[in-house]
Amino acid sequence: MVRLKKSITQKGPVNQGRKQPCGRAIKIGPSTPYGYTDEHLTPFGGLLALEKLLGGLQFQELFENLFVEPARTTLYGSYFFIKGLLILLFIGFHRLYHFVYVEEDPMVLGVLGVDKLPAVSTFWRYVRSLGINQAHIFIKIMAVLRERAWKSLGIGHTQVHIDIDTTVETVYGEIEGAKRGHNPHARGKKGLRPVLAFIAETREYLSGKLRRGETISGEETKKFIHSFHNLIPGCVKKVTIRADGEFFSWDAVSACRARGYRYIIAIKRCNPVFDPSTWYQVGRDKDIQYNECLYQPHSWEMPCRFVSMRIRKSPEEHKGQKSLFEEENYTYRTFVTDLTRPVHKVIDEYDDRAGAEPLIAEVKREWLAAIPSKRFQSNMVYFQIVMLAYNLWRYLKRYAEPAECPDKIVATVHVSRLKLLFIAAKIVSHGNRVWVKYSRHLRVRKILDTLYQRIDLVRKNPSIWASPLAWDNQRHPAMQNIFCTGQSNELI
Repeated sequence: MVRLKKSITQKGPVNQGRKQPCGRAIKIGPSTPYGYTDEHLTPFGGLLALEKLLGGLQFQELFENLFVEPARTTLYGSYFFIKGLLILLFIGFHRLYHFVYVEEDPMVLGVLGVDKLPAVSTFWRYVRSLGINQAHIFIKIMAVLRERAWKSLGIGHTQVHIDIDTTVETVYGEIEGAKRGHNPHARGKKGLRPVLAFIAETREYLSGKLRRGETISGEETKKFIHSFHNLIPGCVKKVTIRADGEFFSWDAVSACRARGYRYIIAIKRCNPVFDPSTWYQVGRDKDIQYNECLYQPHSWEMPCRFVSMRIRKSPEEHKGQKSLFEEENYTYRTFVTDLTRPVHKVIDEYDDRAGAEPLIAEVKREWLAAIPSKRFQSNMVYFQIVMLAYNLWRYLKRYAEPAECPDKIVATVHVSRLKLLFIAAKIVSHGNRVWVKYSRHLRVRKILDTLYQRIDLVRKNPSIWASPLAWDNQRHPAMQNIFCTGQSNELI
C-alpha cells in the first residue's frame, strides 16, 4: 500500500530546548521590598577551588620549606601575606589598595582564616620588605608546582617549545630602573622591560624577571637560557627555543648548544649570503620562496645554518620609482637554527611562536601593569607573584576540563574567572562543619563537579608527592630533595 499524503511522510519538528524549566520565574519590579539576612553570602564562590588547588598541590608545605623570610618579621607570617596577594590577583584586582573592596567578604576571610583583614598599608610594607632572594624562590616554587600539576593532570610532554620574548611596561613617576627606550605605544616615556618565557604546549609561565628599561644583552640572554635547566619537568626530553631578533647573538646560540636545546632565532644586524640559484617554492605559490646556507657571522666561533623566506612585494608597494635591484622586490625573513628539517617546515614551526604574543598581552591586561612600589627589588618579587597567580589559573582551568577533550572549555584567564570564580555562594555552618553551597541552576555545575572531583582525588592522596617511586621516570633529578626531604640545595 502506497501512502501519498504529505502529512504522513513529512517529519515533524524536534524540540531541541530544555524539557523542563529551571524553575519558576521570580518577578522583580520597582516596588519590590528589600531586607537583610544573617547568612554569609559571597560573589567569589570559586575561591573554594583555589583553596582546594593549593591544598592538593601542598603549596603551604612547599612554601614553608623553600621560602626565605625577609628581614621584617610579621605577626601573621609570610604565608598569610603571600596567600592574600594571590587571592587578590586571582580575583582580578591589580593593586594593593583594592583589598578595601574585599575586606568584608566572608569567603576571602574564611580562606585566609581571619576575622578581619589587616590594614592595606600592612600588605604594602610587607611587599616593600621583600627582595631579590624572594623573587628567585618563587621561580623555584613554581618549578615544583609544575612537576606536581603535570603529574596529577597526566601531562607527559616529551618535547616542548619555549617561547621567549620581552615587553615594555610604561611607568609614571620616579620608579627605580625605569628608562627611556623602545616604547612603541608611548614614545619617549620611561618604562621597564621584563623578559618572559612560556611553554607553548601548556601556555604556562616558565621563567622570567622584571628588568630595567633597556634592550636585553647577549650575556643576559645566555644566563636566562641556562636557568631553564632546573625548571623544565623531568618528562621533557627535547626542548626547542624560539625567540625574535632581540635575542640574536652568539651568546644565545652557544647557551642553547651547551644545554642541548634546539633553537630557532630570528636574526638582526646580519646579512648571510644565499645562493641565488637555490631558491625554491612550495606548491603553486610563486611569490613565496625559501633558501638556506651555512654562514659564520663576525665574532662567532663556528658557522651555523641560516634559513630564509622571501615574499614578493605587492603592486601597491611598488608605486613610485622602480627598484634598481631585483632583491628590493622582496621582503625577507631570516633565522638561525640547528634544525635539519626543510626550510619551509622550520619557518612554519617558528610561526607557531605567535601564540606567545596573546599570552603576554593577557598577563599585561590582567596584572602586570601594576607597579606597587618605587623600589625595584620589591617590584621584582611582585612580578613573580603575579606570574604565580597566572599559572594557578592555568592549572585550575586544566583541572576543570574533561580529560578526553582538554583546552575546549575556557581559553583566557578573563573567561575562566567569569565561569569558575564569580559564582554566587552561601557559606553555611552546620554540625561543626562549614559548607559552601551553590545554586542548583548553575550552567557551570558540571564543570564545577569535574573540577572539585579531580582536585579532591589529588588532595586525598598526599603521599604521591613524597614517594620516589611515583617520580622515578618523570621527576627532574634536581627535584628529588624537595619531593622526598623538603630541601632545595640543587635548584638554580
